[in-house]
Amino acid sequence: MSKCRNLFITTALAGCIGAVPALAETLGLGRLALPEEIAAWDVAVMPDGRGLPPGSGNVYDGEDLWIDNCAVCHGDFGEGAGAWPPIVGGRGTLTAARPLKTVESYWPYLSTVWDYVNRSMPFGAAQTLEVDEVYAIVAYIAYSAGLVDDDFELNHENFTETRLPNEAGFYIDDRAVAEFPVFKQEPCMSDCGEPVSIVARATDLNVTPDFPIIRNLYTEDLADAPTDRDAPTQEAMVPQDEPEDEEVQVVATLDPALVAEGEGAWRQCRTCHQIGEGARNGTGPQLNNILNAAVGQVDGFRYSPAFAEAAESGMVWDEATLDAFLENPAGLIPRNRMSFRGVRSADERAALIAYLTSHIR
Repeated sequence: MSKCRNLFITTALAGCIGAVPALAETLGLGRLALPEEIAAWDVAVMPDGRGLPPGSGNVYDGEDLWIDNCAVCHGDFGEGAGAWPPIVGGRGTLTAARPLKTVESYWPYLSTVWDYVNRSMPFGAAQTLEVDEVYAIVAYIAYSAGLVDDDFELNHENFTETRLPNEAGFYIDDRAVAEFPVFKQEPCMSDCGEPVSIVARATDLNVTPDFPIIRNLYTEDLADAPTDRDAPTQEAMVPQDEPEDEEVQVVATLDPALVAEGEGAWRQCRTCHQIGEGARNGTGPQLNNILNAAVGQVDGFRYSPAFAEAAESGMVWDEATLDAFLENPAGLIPRNRMSFRGVRSADERAALIAYLTSHIR
């Protein structure tokens, strides 16, 4: 991370500066770097804001810059695209079997984000961004991570006020003080321990488990496996007539052409939302059965405080509410984290609502 890297750079730079005069005198080569030369090379940004150039950038400008420079690899909202990594999300996954390390879940300081974007991004065109553009992109990343509001402007004066969630997950590497002295001792070169002799072999001790035991470590016991007598009878497998409810009737009366048009418009939503069989929560909640459902009630999804307030007010996703939200998400539910400016076309919104309605189960 930037703190460690900057410490290395600073130490290495100090070592080089100290060595240059001696080399110059001994070999007659080179000269001491001028202060302005060092300043031009040293672009490191520290956690306390040291090294930040004056400048500013807001979330809305950052969104435009992100779409133009970053979205092709990292997705429209930082969720990742193809083989490229996501930038946000992943909170609470660091102890999982497949942790997701992002700005939101892993990086320690906002200076790390600023420093990395400034040094290395966009991919293939590093250091082509202006200072204000870097501020705006970092502001958009912070917004996408739910750390700031959509009207936030980041600058060199308020920079240290935005703290990343996992800052407390890092600590200073004190091994040189705490561990190295304990293990530092003269190496033993002879007669370092009791002689070793082989007294038995694994085959003699019969410690290798049989195949069924290994199998049961990873699968349920064969005795618990279902048998033919557990299979449902043919009578039980006959589908029972169920009364056709109102929702099924609504789906049946949808205009197939309008639903198809909505499926085409769904491309701007699928980056964050899933719908249909097997849909899961991602950057946004899955949207099966959304029509006439209460706002903010999809199981397992972490909603923003703004959505939680809308849910407490009793807001429901009827057609009128869906239309208003699709047109202007921030207007209907202010300060929500959905970084999407809306669908301006009323016909396109109607098609999207028809497509959402077609996924009522």
